[in-house]
Amino acid sequence: MKIFTLLFTLVFSLFSLSPEVATVNTSESSITWTAKKVTGQHHGKVPITSATLDYQNGKILGGTFEMDMTSLTVEDITDPGMNKKLTDHLKSDDFFSVEKHNKSKFTITEAKTSNGKDYQLTGDLTIKDITKPVTFPVTVSATGGKIIATGKLTFDRTHYDIKFRSGSYFENLSDKLIYDDVELDVKLVASE
Repeated sequence: MKIFTLLFTLVFSLFSLSPEVATVNTSESSITWTAKKVTGQHHGKVPITSATLDYQNGKILGGTFEMDMTSLTVEDITDPGMNKKLTDHLKSDDFFSVEKHNKSKFTITEAKTSNGKDYQLTGDLTIKDITKPVTFPVTVSATGGKIIATGKLTFDRTHYDIKFRSGSYFENLSDKLIYDDVELDVKLVASE
């Protein structure tokens, strides 16, 4: 009986479909944020501190990435004083409360694809310790031993208690209005 159990365990282990975890190269990967207001827009970067992709048979099955909110930058303002002013404001309690919530995270819960290249990824986005589901399109290519996943994740900031100058919560903002949707252009580069 023990030999049968051992053989069954060995065969089951050989044919199990546990995904390979590909470590994402954080220096080659990037997240660019864009926020829009009535009078224009701003953009910058949020560094990725760690990320993995569950990758098997040429398909993404899951994964996660974590962002360092303390190192959030503004890239479109060249004046140092104005840049610091906006960066500090984004890190304040009006926006991301970085002192209390220094990390944000996205975890894939479902990866739908018909061809292994074009995906609809659904996952849990956590900002300020508030977690909400988000779905966004992603394109994946695997060449030269690298897996490159790119997509645009759009989230409603008010779902994460970021209501500063939101037209959903305040009236008569006119040209002071900041739109609720924030875009994250995500690029993850991992080794196969």
